[in-house]
Amino acid sequence: MGLARTYAVALAGVVGHLVEVEAHLSSGLPTTILVGLPDTAVREARDRVRAALLNSKLNWPGRRITVGLSPASLPKHGSGFDMAIAIAILSAWGESPDSREEAPKMPVPPGMTFLAELGLDGRMRPVPGVLPAVVAAAEAGKDTVVVAPQNREEAVLVPGMRVVAADCLLDVALWLRGGQVPEARPAAVVPDAGAAQPAPRHRKDLSEVLGQYDARRAVEVCAAGGHNLSLIGPPGAGKTMLAERLPTILPRLEPSAALEVTSIHSVAGILPPGAGLITEPPFCAPHHTASMPAIVGGGSNGTIRPGAASLAHRGVLFLDEAPEFHRDVLDALRQPLEAGEVILARQASITRFPARFVLVLAANPCPCAKADAGGEGCECSPATRRRYLGRISGPLLDRVDVKVRLERVSRTDMLHDAAAADSSATIARRVAQARDRAASRLRETPWRVNAEIPGSELRKSFALPVTALAELDYSMEIGQVSARGADKIIRVAWTLADLAGKPRPARDEVGEALALWTGVRR
Repeated sequence: MGLARTYAVALAGVVGHLVEVEAHLSSGLPTTILVGLPDTAVREARDRVRAALLNSKLNWPGRRITVGLSPASLPKHGSGFDMAIAIAILSAWGESPDSREEAPKMPVPPGMTFLAELGLDGRMRPVPGVLPAVVAAAEAGKDTVVVAPQNREEAVLVPGMRVVAADCLLDVALWLRGGQVPEARPAAVVPDAGAAQPAPRHRKDLSEVLGQYDARRAVEVCAAGGHNLSLIGPPGAGKTMLAERLPTILPRLEPSAALEVTSIHSVAGILPPGAGLITEPPFCAPHHTASMPAIVGGGSNGTIRPGAASLAHRGVLFLDEAPEFHRDVLDALRQPLEAGEVILARQASITRFPARFVLVLAANPCPCAKADAGGEGCECSPATRRRYLGRISGPLLDRVDVKVRLERVSRTDMLHDAAAADSSATIARRVAQARDRAASRLRETPWRVNAEIPGSELRKSFALPVTALAELDYSMEIGQVSARGADKIIRVAWTLADLAGKPRPARDEVGEALALWTGVRR
């Protein structure tokens, strides 16, 4: 009986695995069996494929059909296997020597991969995660990929891969039987309404934040070194404005980082059609009612999607009104902040999503929001204020490198800063220069910014003289700074030295970094 194989790709997070789709036609009662750990969406492919074949005038072979997805131990999720299954069945039917029906030969080149869902009428529909899937196919030696028209612009981002976009199953079948290469009509994608949408990148300028010199300085330091930031101040002090303008001073993404970020958005199903590579640092600002899966990722029924932490990869994750977030949701960020990735363990699999971002926490000083940074004008009791800010746990704050308390802005400050404040373009140049100095210093290591340097390597290869650490040592002796906090202070000190053009931090840089970490002005 007939046997044929095609290829598709299964995704585990943003990593693709090539899947060999085998179709075997044998005698017996007509039925279709899918094996190889398919989820519900994959099992339903037999009904979609059968209807698509019949409505495309291609006829369904009246045989016992066994479809195997190999490697069999790898879980298969989603509807992206439809096209590969349909072509494998058609090809196997054409190879059946005893077929009574008209079954033309349909050889499938071994270098071809199919990534599309099928409608019941035979139309090819887009699937999420095409970019990392095409990357996986290219790494496995495949040279051609067949996708739906809506996924074409995404697939062509992978160099060296021939992309064939077709409107329907019939066009592909005729092409494989010796016809013309399909030419799809332009089509638009409608993003999944249930997917988390990243906040749009606004063309705003840091010079618009007036009267907050210390906060603007802190934002510049965080951009230069990739450090996390906490902003506490009364309403209208500029916390949200500062966070929204942080991406405007971050450097554009390098090609490898751009491919990684674009792959995450592709898997999430929110990559706009024809958008190309994402080269600007993403900015993600979830609402304070967001659930834990919405922040760190997750899902059910085998569909695991990245959360806001991964959508902000290589960019900024802004949590406005941070104390209003559920405490468990905030504490779930502790592991990604340390590891730079989210690890989601499920019964059948472990999924990893990159999540190396700059975290910005913003909060009012108290629930009544009438207090300034010093507590003046507040109607809340000291216990209420402590309980409110205590919703952000100590272990999470210990992972925040820079803490700033904002004061109310006076009219005089606004008039003065309107002419004196540096623009985002000016600050971005200083940030780029500081990052270049750090990258040059770290060129023999896998790290590129100071925030990524592990503590052990920081103390071994980038140790500072005892004279520069005297103030930090005293703070540790009195219990003001933890061991993790000391490492973060030294990292910030290196960033301050990079911004100042110094070869290494001195006592002044360490002292300023200590003040930034404790949130106490010098």
